[in-house]
Amino acid sequence: MTTTDDDTGATTPETPAWLPPAAVGVTLVLWASAFVAIRHLADDFSAGPMALGRLAIGAVALGLLAAPRRMPRPQGRQWVSIVVIGVLWYAVYMVALNEGETRVDAGTAALLIQVSPVLVAVLAAVFLAEPFTRQLAAGLALAFGGVAVIALGSGDDGGHSDVLGVVLCLVAAAAYAVSLVVQKPLVARVPALQVTWLACSVGAVACLPFAPRLVAELGDAPTSSVLWLVYLGIFPTAIAFSTFAFALRHMSASNLGVTTYVVPVITIALSLLFLGEVPPPLAYAGGALALVGVAVARRSSRPARRQVRQPA
Repeated sequence: MTTTDDDTGATTPETPAWLPPAAVGVTLVLWASAFVAIRHLADDFSAGPMALGRLAIGAVALGLLAAPRRMPRPQGRQWVSIVVIGVLWYAVYMVALNEGETRVDAGTAALLIQVSPVLVAVLAAVFLAEPFTRQLAAGLALAFGGVAVIALGSGDDGGHSDVLGVVLCLVAAAAYAVSLVVQKPLVARVPALQVTWLACSVGAVACLPFAPRLVAELGDAPTSSVLWLVYLGIFPTAIAFSTFAFALRHMSASNLGVTTYVVPVITIALSLLFLGEVPPPLAYAGGALALVGVAVARRSSRPARRQVRQPA
């Protein structure tokens, strides 16, 4: 079966039904591993240099894939969207998350990021005409109640730095939510690989002020940590962001956003296996409450879910 692209009139094969969910699965596993890798690298790389190294490696890897392909050049407002995504999702998100994970464990960070699906639902209601209901409002309240419990649990030892870590993870969640809503209409017209490559490159440029410090930290870091940084750049960045952008072309922003609630489960398992650490007890309770809020919020939008056209 074929479909016709609305902009070019070109006829292309219909995407197999199993491919978008498979792309989401790859994204979730790789993103979960990123939380663990970031936590592992915190002793050798500070937040900004780690983000720059990860983005530079990701941009090079994506460029090698994108360069041989003939892709349409983004136009006008599309460039604005790409710059917004690059600065928010790739630069702000990664720097905030990296710094946050120096203060909270990987599992807690992953739980906090899961507030983003509710933020996505709110933003999608405002900017993408997806419905905003009482259930969505109730879900929002529950999700942020869960965040409050996580923050309380993170501060059990009396350390204010843990609360700051919670705030930084929430900044990352907000940057992710805004970027997802901005990217949704963009990937309907610009190839997912191209969007990911350009946005990653913008993020790397935004992080260039950290270059001198990155050079110094690379010189002091053990080879194993440098290889972990390369892993972050290729797998959770170049591959996972590309598969996520591809899935976003075939799913609504809010429904794709909610799939990421699986990430904390994978992250906690990987964190226990590789780092020997788990979130504090209250973080589980708060995470469960936040996920209940996400579930309540998403139930409100299922009947009105819109179909997304097949891309070129």
